[in-house]
Amino acid sequence: AADMIVVEELNDFKVLETYINGELVAEKGLSKVKGEKSKVINNFNCDEKKVSDFRFEILDFFPGEFINVIEALDGQLITNKLIVTPKIDNAEIVSDTENDILKMVVVNRYNNSPVSKAFVKNFGLKHGAIASSVAHDSHNIIAVGVDDETICRAVNLVIREKGGVSCVENNNDLILSLPVAGLMSNEDGYKVAELYTAIDKAAKDLGSKLSAPFMTLSFMALLVIPHLKLSDKGLFDGDKFELVK
Repeated sequence: AADMIVVEELNDFKVLETYINGELVAEKGLSKVKGEKSKVINNFNCDEKKVSDFRFEILDFFPGEFINVIEALDGQLITNKLIVTPKIDNAEIVSDTENDILKMVVVNRYNNSPVSKAFVKNFGLKHGAIASSVAHDSHNIIAVGVDDETICRAVNLVIREKGGVSCVENNNDLILSLPVAGLMSNEDGYKVAELYTAIDKAAKDLGSKLSAPFMTLSFMALLVIPHLKLSDKGLFDGDKFELVK
């Protein structure tokens, strides 16, 4: 039995059919191999959160006149560290959409620890929130949004599915479930690709100009890459290699 491909013509080399051991396994860009669902292995032990869990009250968290802000860079793993004057509303530090400084949180998914909160620049959201359990390297839940209500909704979508990427806006809640370790799907690959394309577009429709909002978000908790990241214990200075006091 032969392994071979059938092409439309030799210049562009567009593959029409693929054979393995004489069996047609792909045709016109689509697999004909029946997928098998893998066993779900996961570790998700946190409860759903309340809106109040995401509040950044001045008395509890605000030490002075300025705050540290993570500056995300499109297509980069590194970030910059900014010192800015925060926007305060009703004794809380809140997202400042006019200056593109948004609240970002990390929720420990392995136990019920307090929510870690900070602020990030360059995600560009004008409304809504996005969240993901793909957050290198600990893969806790990370989220960014314009207000506590939508951040809470986005995070709880991920918790309910025990992993995934979510996007919420008004009454529109989208989730791509990732039940295998909170990182992978056991659904058909074409279906997953279609859902991810839709949720990526939804995130950009919220106002993000990033090339890949969820990809950028996933590296905002990767502490070993400078300069400033957010862990489940708080902000981490990648240059000093210590938590920001």
